[in-house]
Amino acid sequence: MNLFHRIALLRLSALGDVILMVPVVRAIQRHFPEAQVTWLTGRPAYTLLEGLSGVEFIVIDKPRSINDYRQLHRELKSRKFDVLLAAQASLRTNLIYPFIHAPIKVGFDASRSRDGHGFFISQRISARQEHLLEGFMQFAQALKVRDCSLTWDLPIAQSDWDWARQQLSQRSGKWLAINPMASKRERNWPISRYAELIRDAVARWQVNVVITGGNGTEEKTFATQLIAMAGIPCFNCVGHSSLKQLAALLGSVDVLVSPDTGPVHLADAMGTAVVGLYAVARPELSGPYRSSSLVVNVYPEAVATFLHRDPHTVPWGTRVHHRAAMSLISVQSVMEKLARVLCE
Repeated sequence: MNLFHRIALLRLSALGDVILMVPVVRAIQRHFPEAQVTWLTGRPAYTLLEGLSGVEFIVIDKPRSINDYRQLHRELKSRKFDVLLAAQASLRTNLIYPFIHAPIKVGFDASRSRDGHGFFISQRISARQEHLLEGFMQFAQALKVRDCSLTWDLPIAQSDWDWARQQLSQRSGKWLAINPMASKRERNWPISRYAELIRDAVARWQVNVVITGGNGTEEKTFATQLIAMAGIPCFNCVGHSSLKQLAALLGSVDVLVSPDTGPVHLADAMGTAVVGLYAVARPELSGPYRSSSLVVNVYPEAVATFLHRDPHTVPWGTRVHHRAAMSLISVQSVMEKLARVLCE
């Protein structure tokens, strides 16, 4: 018997986490085909999720004042749900949960219950040493969903695919995408290493190179400097695509090289091989889920070098907050992973 006819999910951000939630929604839809799934999400994430089949969206601008929360209360007070999946634990989101009417509110385990999260939920998922995607999938399992196979089917329009094809059709051959910057500087690989990688990859495989990234000034400057330093003609797409266009672009290239940031999961969702560069966090936690064998993983070395601790005994979510951590990744190690894709 279907006890859940109206299922609410809250995950506002960040991009990578939102992308990892999509298979959770798909699993719930398979198990409860008649249920109405309502996803409360942030406006930036919605630009990618808009049109996701079978899902109603309530788009929430990040509340910054008491008046913002009052407005949210007015918008939500007439809505009733059978269950809420409270899949984000932060002060801002925790204060939204009382406005969502549901007799069952499933949230995180105690170790991930930040800012009083536990006061706003009635059930918890378990704490496990697992990938973020597997942790999110526990929300579906809390509803007795058994088929947890991974499906994304992101709503990318034909016009977005046409845009990507137009960008890449100017040159023949294989394409290497590089998304060089993460939201936190400590996760960024040195620009000189990226430049060397571009030169070596072009010399060895005659690949075309596209640089991707957001619209921020720092990202645009980094891309311009990188291309100049590499001395190789590259297609600079930084700041020139929507998220849906970026998804189509990443779905059209042969491989992506990137540190721990949202496009890693976007390319993975689109079925593209991802060479992830990981030193700050363990890739078993936040790496490209379907490209785990292609990850360059120096996290154990970073833990030992900068934290002076045993990488086998540190807590699962331990981060290495040191700007030199990514320098442990060599160009040769990235080339070895690229060879597994580009030599096929």
